[in-house]
Amino acid sequence: MPLRDIALGRYNELMDPEPLKAGFAELVATFFFVFIGEGSSIAYVVVSGSSTLKPMGLLIAAICHGFAIYVAIANSYHVSGGHVNPAVTVGLLVGGYITVFKAILYIIMQLVGAILASLLLKYATDTASLPLHAVGGGDNVGQALVLEIVMTFILLYTIYARAVDPRAKETSSSAPLTVGLLVTALILCGGPFSSCSLNPARSFGPALVSWSWDDHWIYWVGPILGAALAGVVYELIYIETSPPTSLHERLEPSDDY
Repeated sequence: MPLRDIALGRYNELMDPEPLKAGFAELVATFFFVFIGEGSSIAYVVVSGSSTLKPMGLLIAAICHGFAIYVAIANSYHVSGGHVNPAVTVGLLVGGYITVFKAILYIIMQLVGAILASLLLKYATDTASLPLHAVGGGDNVGQALVLEIVMTFILLYTIYARAVDPRAKETSSSAPLTVGLLVTALILCGGPFSSCSLNPARSFGPALVSWSWDDHWIYWVGPILGAALAGVVYELIYIETSPPTSLHERLEPSDDY
């Protein structure tokens, strides 16, 4: 099937009430996700007295991030579509489910939410250095990049299958839980190797506040490539050319605003 056209949108739509409300929902949702996910990592270091990743620490990080993304998506799903991730926004952009201007608004808001969460955590926990995503010992950047691409592909493919595909509309309400469980599994799978970011905003907030950029590009390039590839593959193979789905109507601005 042909891909949907990517709409540029109107430059002044970013000043309209509805897109701004949706953008703010993305800010708040990303704040929730980063605050809980990053906060769990800080708490583990404090309780264990070690910053070295251990089996229990990996399990805690996976569960907390899974719960956090479930809540963040569930809270914002009906307002903004519950992206909570620049890679998800890009993945839906290539499928034509959001305009370019609105995608830019979402990504900016997601980054702001991540920065605010990191700043507040640094102040509230009085931590000298925030936990950062980094390439695991023994792995090179190429291997970490491949992992981020593949794992984000899995994430976006699942989002398309559970929330975007019109045939899944009857079960789309369970999409936030599905994504939460998947994120938990992916962190357990890839955490020791690439830190399993999947989300440029989750990596960007702590990196900016700590001003540490080692291999940071991996956590932008990998997730965005994986998300875009998943969007293209699912659209070409599975999405039928039909009237917009309810999700599409919710994400794509109408002519009324």
